[in-house]
Amino acid sequence: MHDRRIIHESGRLRIDLGAIVQNYRMVAMRSAPATVGAVVKADAYGLGAVQVARTLREAGCRLFFVAHLDEALHLRTALSADDRIIILNGLPPGTEALCAASRFVPVLNSLDQARRWRDAADAAGRSLPAVLQVDSGMSRLGLAPEDLAVLAGDELFDAAVDLAMLMSHLACADTPDHPANRDQLARFEAAASLFPDVSRTLANSGGAFLSPAFHGDIVRAGIALYGGAPHDGAPNPMQPVVGLDARVIQLRTVPAGCGIGYGHDHRCTQDSRIATIGVGYADGLPRTLGNRGAAWLGDVRLPIVGRVSMDSITLDVTALPPGRLQPGDWVELIGPRQPVDALARDAGTISYEILTSLGTRYHRSYRAADAGHQARAA
Repeated sequence: MHDRRIIHESGRLRIDLGAIVQNYRMVAMRSAPATVGAVVKADAYGLGAVQVARTLREAGCRLFFVAHLDEALHLRTALSADDRIIILNGLPPGTEALCAASRFVPVLNSLDQARRWRDAADAAGRSLPAVLQVDSGMSRLGLAPEDLAVLAGDELFDAAVDLAMLMSHLACADTPDHPANRDQLARFEAAASLFPDVSRTLANSGGAFLSPAFHGDIVRAGIALYGGAPHDGAPNPMQPVVGLDARVIQLRTVPAGCGIGYGHDHRCTQDSRIATIGVGYADGLPRTLGNRGAAWLGDVRLPIVGRVSMDSITLDVTALPPGRLQPGDWVELIGPRQPVDALARDAGTISYEILTSLGTRYHRSYRAADAGHQARAA
């Protein structure tokens, strides 16, 4: 009889929901008395927005941030009608009525968005909640000081829009001593003085680990929830969330001088044992890992040799005793010996990009927050 426990995929992705809850509680403790909301955009950084949001709701979270309206619509089925879902990028023209009917809260990033939301409130015949974003120095999203002054003096906007919070985003929060942090805080506080009774949110994951002056009323926790380091170059206080393993699909011995993979970017300097694993850039492993990154088996580092292909990667496993690794065995790509930030550094990128690039071909399993067993994702 067919055994459904057998994993057929060439890669397996393990997600520890209990660790996400621990990380949420650590950020909450670090940020108190500020409220902590969870950033679950991009499918909770690639880990499953529905599973993550449900778990965090059980842990007490009632505030969730997504990037787009479609993400909010997808997430609503996982949450209570009382939970607040904030749409960070605001709304494309023409979607205001749907957003209002769904009781989502848009972030207003421009005068145009603000006026369209004001008009939507008039059409609905009721005040509508919104978040107002300030550009405090990142030059990405948000209103300039002169635009804020216009809205602060707009009685029609004030009557139609119930401001839930005033927000901005730190550009350099992962570098605690960067002078831009203090500059942005000063600009944000100046802008907030125009809206004195509105809750403030400036801190992201990195900001949560800055001084309390940055915490405001609400902290938006993102990468820290998923185990990424909130600050560059400092010990990571977060619990690891992700484990990623790849299956060996072939082993061979190649002679000295043999080229490996596309372009023969690597040539063996000695007779070498080469293992091919069945994951590649289609599974979110960047091509920049070629000849730089590694997998692990136990305490042995297995360098990636040659280019990363779409569906496969070649490893030099010469350091292992003969017979130690066989086709069908698993090697670690993310785990205790290689945290996600370490893999990202080898790829010349950041943990955010690694997590959000994880493909759909992995066998995904979730470790429940309140149990030690593994449950296959729906």
